[in-house]
Amino acid sequence: MAIVETERGDGIMIIRMNRPERLNALGNDLRNALADAFCEFRDSDDLEVAIYTGTGRAFCAGEDMKESLERGRPGLSETIRENPFSGGLLDKVVIGAVNGYAMGGGFMLVEQCDLRVAVRGAIFEMSEAKRWLLGGYSHGHMNNVPHAIATEMAFAYRFDAERLYQVGFLNRLVDPEDLLPESKRMAEHLLTLPPASRVNTLAMMRAMRPEPSIEQKLLAERLGDHGDPNDLMESRAAFAEKRSPVFTGWLDPADRLNTPSLESIRQESGR
Repeated sequence: MAIVETERGDGIMIIRMNRPERLNALGNDLRNALADAFCEFRDSDDLEVAIYTGTGRAFCAGEDMKESLERGRPGLSETIRENPFSGGLLDKVVIGAVNGYAMGGGFMLVEQCDLRVAVRGAIFEMSEAKRWLLGGYSHGHMNNVPHAIATEMAFAYRFDAERLYQVGFLNRLVDPEDLLPESKRMAEHLLTLPPASRVNTLAMMRAMRPEPSIEQKLLAERLGDHGDPNDLMESRAAFAEKRSPVFTGWLDPADRLNTPSLESIRQESGR
């Protein structure tokens, strides 16, 4: 069985992650197969809309912790090929069809989709706060959800599909048997539009999406280094070993009192 399954027809390409025994965790092989599929989608003159989904209980569980532990560090391998979807380089619509768990990097895949359909009861979690030294601070902001809900998201609380539909993160909420049919109906509507209208509207909607300011991004870089880096691998080891993590927090406990701030960033820049 292919680790990524694809179907093509009538201008639509279905791209399906097929690693159900690992909840479609993003290992190197899966990432490279997805890159190949999205390159084919980008380069095709016949395919205009992609439906991105998964096999089994999960859409995608995010980072492959086992591979990170084997590599001895988190982050992407140097062997990962360029994926135009992940790089934001597609001028074609991608519909996320969320069939189950969307955790961490899997949540981010859903977030990158232009339109989102999910089955009732699907579970979502932005897991960065569990794995890094800074939580998923930008995701609620980018998705225009209220600040308190964005904060809840950043602290890696879990959401079910019903709640994310209520706050406007999802476009459609369906029963499992309707996931692909509803996604195809949305794709078919897009294909009735004038091609330039579809491309230009997509470009405009993406351009209007909120993003953190330059100052906030600089602050995020500082905060991402504020703490004991050994906690990154401890979080992954504890997950793999099914135990509670033992975190240090800071190499020097006094560092907790020296948390970077927007004010310090502005002072350094002379503003």
